[in-house]
Amino acid sequence: EVQLVESGGGLVQAGGSLTLSCAASGFTFADYAIGWFRQVPGKDREGVSCISPGDHRTYIAHSVKGRFTISSDNAKNTVYLKMNSLKPEDTAVYYCAAVLNYYVDPDLFDRAGIYEHWGQGTQVTVSS
Repeated sequence: EVQLVESGGGLVQAGGSLTLSCAASGFTFADYAIGWFRQVPGKDREGVSCISPGDHRTYIAHSVKGRFTISSDNAKNTVYLKMNSLKPEDTAVYYCAAVLNYYVDPDLFDRAGIYEHWGQGTQVTVSS
């Protein structure tokens, strides 16, 4: 069955860096797009970035552009989110999600409703 497992979250000071990992299994990695979302209590889930490993497309939200970078290691079926220059407002639970890559474009990558599979999330806390 499809499984997505996030790791790499933790506590970091403002200005620091973290890299999150999303390990995927149970589907053909090259046929799917993998997105990163984040959520804080009381707010909607926010799209952060997305990658389509099979055709090399990447998308990034304006709120993190220039600070976060998404990448993949296809041999490991793993997607990474490198987060630099972290701010307290980046504090959230970060989730990865997967959907067939045909459904993703620049207008849809950050919409949680299009993603079929979700991981359990990893907490990122940025202190001031």
